[in-house]
Formats: sequence, C-alpha cells, structure tokens
Amino acid sequence: MYVFFEDDGAFKAGTVLADNDTSLQVEAASGKRLKIKAAHVLLRFADPSPSALLADAQTLAAELDPNFLWEVSGEGEFAFSELAGEYFGHLELGIHIAAPAVAITRGSPLDAIARERLSTVYMPGRKITMLPDEVIERFTLAAGATPPVVSLYIEAAPDGTPLKHVTRLERIPIAANLRLDAIGERFAEAAAPGEPEWTDELRVLWRVAQKLEAVRGKTETQRVEYSFRVDWDAAPDGRVAIVPRPRGSPLDKLVAELMIYVNSTWGKVLADAIVPGLYRTQTAGKVKMSTTPEPHQGLGVAQYLWASSPLRRYSDLVNQQQLLAVVGGAKPPYPHGDAQLFAAAADFESTYAQYAEFQSRMEQYWCLRWLIQEHVQETTATVLRENLVRFDALPLVLRVADMPPLAPESRVRLAIGRVDLLEATLEARYAGLAPD
Repeated sequence: MYVFFEDDGAFKAGTVLADNDTSLQVEAASGKRLKIKAAHVLLRFADPSPSALLADAQTLAAELDPNFLWEVSGEGEFAFSELAGEYFGHLELGIHIAAPAVAITRGSPLDAIARERLSTVYMPGRKITMLPDEVIERFTLAAGATPPVVSLYIEAAPDGTPLKHVTRLERIPIAANLRLDAIGERFAEAAAPGEPEWTDELRVLWRVAQKLEAVRGKTETQRVEYSFRVDWDAAPDGRVAIVPRPRGSPLDKLVAELMIYVNSTWGKVLADAIVPGLYRTQTAGKVKMSTTPEPHQGLGVAQYLWASSPLRRYSDLVNQQQLLAVVGGAKPPYPHGDAQLFAAAADFESTYAQYAEFQSRMEQYWCLRWLIQEHVQETTATVLRENLVRFDALPLVLRVADMPPLAPESRVRLAIGRVDLLEATLEARYAGLAPD
C-alpha cells in the first residue's frame, strides 16, 4: 500500500511500513523513512509506484489552473478527493466493511464460536450476537474509532457510472454514524439551502446507486416492511412499537445497491482468482448456497456472495478470510474441495433458515401483543386469496373462516376476537368491506 502525503510543505509519496491510528511509518520514494501524521495523508493507492505517481503529478501540476481552483473551491470547502473529482471529472467513493478476519482466522477460538452460532439471531428489541460483545466493539465502525476495514474503492464518472474499482485492507477514521431513521431523503432531490449534514455526500452515493440499479436491470418492488421496537422498561411487561419501513424508497435503494455491488464484485474477485467462497445463487426461482460462483437471477448479477456483514454472519466471515488472502497474495484458508467449507455452507443454510423462521414467529407474537396493547377491536386487511388476508397495519397474515368469496386485493374490515399469546394464534371475523 502506498500513500501520497504532505510533509514539510512538500507533497511526497511512499510505501507504508506501519499504519497506526494516528500516524504512519513511510518509506519515501527517495528511500528516506519518515513518520507522518495520518491527517497529512491525502491519498492511499495500490498503483502506480510512488515514483511513477510523483512523475505523473508533476506533469498534471503544470496543467492546473490555481486561480480557477480557488474560485470553485474556497479553503476548507472540498476534501482532496472531492476537489480532484470536480477538476478532473471523476469521483472516488469507498465502501468500507468491518474486517474481523484480520484477527479471526480459520480454526481459531473465535472462529469456532462463530462457526457454532453461524449468525446473529434477531428478535424485536433484542439480539444474540454471533461473536462476543468485546470482539464486536473492537471491530465495529463506531464514530471516532479507526478500525481495520476491507475497502472497495470505486472510481465513477460524474453521472455515477462506475469505471473501475480496487480492494484494500486498511484503517480508516470513522467521522460519524448516520441512523437510517434520521437521515431523511433530501439527497434524492435537487440541492437546496439548509440541507442536513452529509446530504451532499449522500447525493453522490445516490447517483451511483441509480446507475448500479440500471445496470442490473432489476427494479426494487415497492412494498412495506416493518421494524419492531420493544421498550422493555415499560410496565408491566414491555411495550412494542411496530413501525412501517417502505422498501424501494431512495434510502433503502441507496443502501441495497451499494451492498449488492460489494457482494457481487468481491464474488468476482474470488472467482477470477479461482478461490472458492460461500456464494448465494438463484436459478429457476430457487435460492441456495454454493461454493462456486453461479448467477443470482433475482438480483441480476453473474455471481453473488455475502461479504458485507462479517460480524453477524459466518458466511461473510469466511468469505472475508478468503478475500484477504487474495488481496494479500496469500494461500486461501479454504482450498477447492475443502470438506469443512462444504459443511459450513450446508450448516449455514439450514441454520439461517431456522433463525429466519424463529424471527418470523417472534414478530407474529409481538403483533398479537400489539393488538392487545392498543385494545384493537376492529382493523382493516387486504384479501390475498380465498379466505387468506394480510393486515394493512401489521405484518400479519391470517385465515378468516367466515370470509365470503371476494376478489384478491379487496379491502375488508375484521373484528378482532380471541388472542392466545401462548399458542400465538388469533381469531378474527369478517365485518364487511372496508371503505375506499
């Protein structure tokens, strides 16, 4: 890994010998070894060589117009990479994934813990993590920390079209953590005064996300999912809030497209290196795990693996172990035909399905708790088929015994009857058509 940096009023480039949180040991192109502050690093790069970059920089410097640069960018207005994008017409953005695989190697005690649990288990208001809390705290991308990350850097045209990419293992300072429910979607609109912090940066990501979706040719279906939030301190036994979350919204699309791109791109990195991984494939509507790259027709990509959540899914941790070996030019921990890799794929697929079923049952339980909590006596639902309906305000599907024949998508009123929390069942009666 190389860096381009400022030192004693001059711009220099060199090879990174050691990278700490606040400083780096660097061997300059001249051969001199330097200790520099991390804040003085302007650019990290894998190629060309430091001497070649400096030579190219000297050529480009002669072509720059300083007066123009000062006009379009006042002091402190743009970071180094943004200014380069404004001037030369290309953007660089980085997608950074926590890198626990730098410490959790195949067969290590922590790997054994993750292998046994295989995934974080989620339930409304709580979770059982795949890795110990102290490990997650060490590697999570928390604001103010400088954790190790696997970064996918994308060079994109001004309209967001990706041009090329490179993968690096590095440390980066985390400036802030943005909560999805607090970001808003101003980034999907034209720029205007008084926008929230980070809107400009999100607007750049949004342009890229739109291009990525167009390339895949798969538009996200508009639908509503729900988040469950439980206040366990509320008397007498906790209080649940069920909050709708639209899928296919700009914010949802932005996150989804970048993660699909990461997982598809890193799947290709392993495939090109002829290194196996834990892929997620879909053909003829059937989704399954595989150790070899195959298309995921539902996503519209040639290959797809999970590598974006190595702190909560064992498949992602294994794939990151493989990826780090490829990036570092080392022997991968799982070679082709490895029996333990096949076993991990089978076990993960089975366990992940069981966890998903458990989560679904827990959500059904909390839906029933919500009906009792809010003293709901009547609600509306939409007919799916025959006497099967989907509640309009809850992720709850139910058969209504006395439902008359109605066309799918008809909206009806339901009278809420007996709720059995132990059996997680609900009795409801047809109460007529819902008003339009």
